Amino acid sequence: MIASASPSSPGPSPDGSPDDTVVIHARNLTLSLGRPPARTDILRGIDLTVRRGESVALLGPSGSGKSSLMALLSGMERPTGGSVTVAGLAFDRLNEDQLAMARRGRIGIILQAFHLLPTMTALENVAVPMELAGMPDPFAQAEAELTAVGLGHRLTHYPAQLSGGEQQRVAIARALAPRPALLFADEPTGNLDGATGAAIMDLLFARHAAADTTLFVITHDPALAARCCRVISLADGRVVSDSAAE
Repeated sequence: MIASASPSSPGPSPDGSPDDTVVIHARNLTLSLGRPPARTDILRGIDLTVRRGESVALLGPSGSGKSSLMALLSGMERPTGGSVTVAGLAFDRLNEDQLAMARRGRIGIILQAFHLLPTMTALENVAVPMELAGMPDPFAQAEAELTAVGLGHRLTHYPAQLSGGEQQRVAIARALAPRPALLFADEPTGNLDGATGAAIMDLLFARHAAADTTLFVITHDPALAARCCRVISLADGRVVSDSAAE
């Protein structure tokens, strides 16, 4: 059973400097669409602190604001109000171009839809984004990460030649190859059957541990949430519980 808990504060390190173990620090984060009187409040004052290396599950019914919160924390959207610092950068103060630059190398995102480019091979889908970002040795890094997720023998295959599970493995490799500080996964097994989904989650947690990255998983599945070290529940755009998973 998930008990309610107050979100932790980052606080200073022993020498008085900022705590560099904190990768997400949000205070009174809000998101609204439209203008009064037709305004819709999606997030209603989120306070959240996530530390380096944590695995965090975000639970909640449809419409509770899970994907919207991920969009703000990953820099895909800008908040209406409040503050959010991610990997040392004040995301709420950045414009869209600055947010796009900030995501590079810091944040990996895995979605329910795989979003692979159909005209590129598995190797190219992983390497080309790194190449465009100016990262060193993109193809060598891509091959190493694809091998790590069990696809070293499928490097030259196109998405249409891969199963759903294999496509999600490519998406995981693409997200992790730049060694981001944060990895977001939004319903990563939603398009997969039960057995394949379980295998993908085993892989995701294994790669999270190997890469020492912070993992933030959005899910409807309590069993999946229980695999994380921390579970946060949302309802009506607010955090209603935040505790260690049992």
